[in-house]
Amino acid sequence: MPPRLRSFIGTILIIILVIIYALVATTIATLTLATYPWWVHLLYFLFSGLLWILPAMLIIKWMAGPVRRDR
Repeated sequence: MPPRLRSFIGTILIIILVIIYALVATTIATLTLATYPWWVHLLYFLFSGLLWILPAMLIIKWMAGPVRRDR
């Protein structure tokens, strides 16, 4: 697959990932954290705010393509 096409597909996937992840994380927070204190909200949003990076890293790694070893 050409690198430009791979980058385009990866970019679209990351945008979709961020939108869906934000909707799911916000929905979970609204349904479950309403009665909890502020520090639980802080921990939840800190954790959920960093968690999306893991699948995004996999997409970026795929976008970069296989490692070429020129000898």
